[in-house]
Amino acid sequence: MSTTLDAPKRRSFDTAALAAAVPGAFRKLDPRLMWRNPVMFLVLVGAVLTTVLAVAEPFLGGPQSSGGTETPVSFTAGIAAWLWVTVLFANLAESVAEGRGKAQADSLRKTRTSTTAHRLVDGRLEEVSSADLRVGDLVEVVAGRLIPGDGDVVEGIASVDESAITGESAPVVRESGGDRSAVTGGTRVLSDRIVVRITAKPGETFVDRMIGLVEGASRQKTPNEIALNILLASLSIVFVVVCLTINPIASYAAAPVSLPVLIALLVCLIPTTIGALLSAIGIAGMDRLVQRNVLAMSGRAVEAAGDVTTLLLDKTGTITYGNRRASGFLPVDGTAEEELTRFAALTSLADATPEGQSIVALAASKGVRLPESTPGEIVPFTAQTRMSGLDLPDGSEVRKGATSAVVAWAESERPLPSTLLAELEERVESVSRTGGTPLVVAARDRSGAVRILGVVHLKDVVKDGIKERFAELRAMGIRTVMVTGDNRITAEAIGAEAGVDEVLAEATPEQKLELIRREQAGGNLVAMTGDGTNDAPALAQADVGVAMNTGTSAAKEAGNMVDLDSDPTKLIDIVRIGKQLLITRGALTTFSIANDVAKYFAIIPAMFAGVFPGLALLNVMQLSSPASAILSAIVFNALVIVVLIPLALRGVRYRAASASSILGRNLLVYGLGGLVAPFIGIKLIDLVVSLLPGF
Repeated sequence: MSTTLDAPKRRSFDTAALAAAVPGAFRKLDPRLMWRNPVMFLVLVGAVLTTVLAVAEPFLGGPQSSGGTETPVSFTAGIAAWLWVTVLFANLAESVAEGRGKAQADSLRKTRTSTTAHRLVDGRLEEVSSADLRVGDLVEVVAGRLIPGDGDVVEGIASVDESAITGESAPVVRESGGDRSAVTGGTRVLSDRIVVRITAKPGETFVDRMIGLVEGASRQKTPNEIALNILLASLSIVFVVVCLTINPIASYAAAPVSLPVLIALLVCLIPTTIGALLSAIGIAGMDRLVQRNVLAMSGRAVEAAGDVTTLLLDKTGTITYGNRRASGFLPVDGTAEEELTRFAALTSLADATPEGQSIVALAASKGVRLPESTPGEIVPFTAQTRMSGLDLPDGSEVRKGATSAVVAWAESERPLPSTLLAELEERVESVSRTGGTPLVVAARDRSGAVRILGVVHLKDVVKDGIKERFAELRAMGIRTVMVTGDNRITAEAIGAEAGVDEVLAEATPEQKLELIRREQAGGNLVAMTGDGTNDAPALAQADVGVAMNTGTSAAKEAGNMVDLDSDPTKLIDIVRIGKQLLITRGALTTFSIANDVAKYFAIIPAMFAGVFPGLALLNVMQLSSPASAILSAIVFNALVIVVLIPLALRGVRYRAASASSILGRNLLVYGLGGLVAPFIGIKLIDLVVSLLPGF
């Protein structure tokens, strides 16, 4: 089976998503599912008990007094109803988060089709269904056909339309023998012919994994999430014990507390807000990655991204644009810069490489007028000559290339003056010291006289804004390391211009792996990107290994994330999303705990105000009656969950800052906010509840 897909749709929290999630919220009332969330399972048990009591009360002589205060007839039923609403709102949060992933997965499933594959067997082609392909099979794919399964190109080169996966309309080139050999089933070959070796079984392809990953329901809990769940469960057990001991104490004071009130107290004491939203926060974190065309193989990877302290980035294509560009013309021996520029551009008119085209573009920007076509016979670049050039119709010649090669060509008949060679060496050295690549330009006229015209300065151009992004990472406490195979002089020059913290030059796969292990041994979490088979060991070792979708199957298997857009700079965004996930969880935990503190001022005075009048001093909200206070606290406890669902899905806004400043901001905004909000909310609800009969 292969699949043609639409790009993942960007969905936000809206009423349509809310309505679609309601059935799922009811299905999650199954106790076999609820027990996995201890906090909400306690609320479910409380809802069941209060419902039983509400049904039984008419047969038991009506509601009893609690804490020395009479409760209205509808009190227990009201508590029961709002406890059910609390559980449903908690399930709704998780259901909405899951629904966004399931909607994406459903859109992928609808497009699944069986594709005819042309399998190569003993040099001949046979037509089979893509479902019958096995790992290791060779298939031929020509222009216009769909690639029948995931694999690596082992023969040929072709332009491939991957818009179904990445959403980008521009085709990409896939070829054998390099780091851009991986192809995905369901994408279409636009030109030429390739032979693909199948690397995945039907049902286990990259797209199948993609479908599973975007479904929130298949998400495994992360270690931090499990730890927080254990903490919440422990707090819940403590508060259960507290509530069980209250009634004997209250009975000794001749003010026994009724079971509905004890259940209401328990629900207000335990951290229901974060317990209800915790799962939704985790699912939404993975969903935000999917929206940016990044697939995380586990929630653990997303969480680890938030704790990353060291970032390994490749130079070429990540920090620089990946192709050297002409940045200047340096004449020698009194040559006019305009003459050097014109001759350098003439030799580059037929040069289709990015370097050659950049020379032409730079010459044009300096006002040099060039012919529309190459005026002469092209002398192509070869590995042997290490230079290219142009033989003009008037018998003159121009050459451009490596210093030693051009000097040897110029001195083929007579030596060059030592003063000229010294000046040329100085120009070449100045370019090399800055990490650039020098290209020497020379010309021979019809009489055979040779002149060295000067040097073209080629350099790796650092991407716009990358220095500012590294400064932002530094503010987060993240150290950046540029990894490159370039020599140390070039690497350090680029590193200084880009603003990275450290440079690893002339790096081998073993050195990358050793660097990651050394960082991890020092207590750091490491993230890196890669696309080649030689990157696989380091990707597997890194805490966050982001493989490029254009890379080899080995790289994608080794990493724990895959970037469908193959944009190495996206690693920075992945770190931000991971940090946003952790900060959102921390912020809402802070809000939840602060929330509970405020509820004590509503429910504790209400429970014992009839027996201990002095507790009325704690009734700072001046609530209408004990029954109204307790019910208002329960109603607020339910409503605050649904109010916070959009924030849990969207995530708390992240700003680059130190951990201490982020903690301070969370305490100020969500701690203080969580403390103040219940006072306002419970009071407003109390004004409404007090209008009901008996309250």
